[in-house]
Amino acid sequence: MKKFFLTILFCFRVLLPAASQDMDSAYIKMIYNKALREQQSYGWLEELCLNIGHRLSGSPQAERAVKWADSLMRSLKFNVTKQECMVPFWSRGPKEQAWIVSRDNKIEVPILALGGSVATPPEGIKAKIAEVKSFDELDALGKTGQVRGKIVFFNKVMDPTYINTFEAYGEAVRYRWAGAMRAAQYGAAGVVVRSMTTAIDDFPHTGSMGYNDTVQKIPACAISTRAAETLSKFRVGNPDIEFHFVMQPKSGPDVKSFNVVGEVKGSEKPDEVIVVGGHLDSWDVGHGAHDNGAGCVQAMEAVHLLKLLGIPLKRTIRVVMFMNEENGGRGGARHAELAKNNKKEKVIAAIESDAGGHAPRGFGFKGDPVKTEKAMRYKKYFTPYLADLWGPGYGGADINHLEDQGTLLIGFRPDSQRYFDYHHSTNDTFDKVHPRELALGSASIAALIYLLSEYGVE
Repeated sequence: MKKFFLTILFCFRVLLPAASQDMDSAYIKMIYNKALREQQSYGWLEELCLNIGHRLSGSPQAERAVKWADSLMRSLKFNVTKQECMVPFWSRGPKEQAWIVSRDNKIEVPILALGGSVATPPEGIKAKIAEVKSFDELDALGKTGQVRGKIVFFNKVMDPTYINTFEAYGEAVRYRWAGAMRAAQYGAAGVVVRSMTTAIDDFPHTGSMGYNDTVQKIPACAISTRAAETLSKFRVGNPDIEFHFVMQPKSGPDVKSFNVVGEVKGSEKPDEVIVVGGHLDSWDVGHGAHDNGAGCVQAMEAVHLLKLLGIPLKRTIRVVMFMNEENGGRGGARHAELAKNNKKEKVIAAIESDAGGHAPRGFGFKGDPVKTEKAMRYKKYFTPYLADLWGPGYGGADINHLEDQGTLLIGFRPDSQRYFDYHHSTNDTFDKVHPRELALGSASIAALIYLLSEYGVE
């Protein structure tokens, strides 16, 4: 019956081109219905989160995740290959502790080492605090010698007035990434960064940081937002307060890992490729459920839905589970390199789901204005599903490596209000993902893949 219905739709499309939009709407309705009635991504996410857990690049768990993705995509009858890439090795270590120390009191507070940080001495670092909310404030203190020997506390609050919380994150995250480099220039002993979240809670949030080989590498950690509030208040009228933290992370030589790639060949234009994916790695706390297990299972389910429904795909669809987005971007760079070297095909569009598994709101586009304008015409199909907030966007950390190849970059946009409650923390666990929201995201991505495959981007 399903095949008969699809055949009728196809005949109407050929014989009555003016009815094409109605046919597309019918296909898309079928996709959403199938996803909501017969969802599989939630079960896959449960396997990834509870059987493997967090998956930092170079770890045994990341290696297990590669095998899991390879096996799952083979079971879905994708043509599966792996792309080798060398990834950084960094391990958190067994001990992370911190205290706010005053003359009469010592309060333990939760921290997480920032990804890539060097260790403290075994006894830790204990020093007075230089609190700043911007690099301008750091420079002003540093130039007068008020940073030397101290621990710089970057207490930058994510701006709660942004409706899109990723905009607030973009303003604040620079202090996590560059804070240690900038503070070290003024002789700081270490850095503590307010966690990147809009919530006030006891969950510190880790994330990547950078070093500059021309200055000393100093230890850096994230402190929970509630502890950041406490530390800032204690300093009022008590400038001699100290911060004491101990961390034991280790770095090592690069480790071999892989992107996992599953492909479905196009029936008419197999040399034109549409990439859809998420990153298989995560930080080494929590389950990596929203960041980015959700994106991985949505990418696989989106293509699986189209296969299950027998919807014809004119162009090749390539599902990519990228490795090492969190602390290096090596997988995305490797995938782009191989795509560029393959002169027999062209990646015309790439969709990345890396903003959590919450309810879909739309897509962001980055690339050639003509291609973007054509893709934006599809927005009307998503209005019935409350996923029509379309416009200029970021693309995604993994697919952005394809930008110089003329690829239209598309970032999936879920609702962002709760994402940073979980992002990069022990709070990012499987139970925080709602199955219906996850399924709606898979359906939205599948619908866009269908339209891109059917009509292209030129």
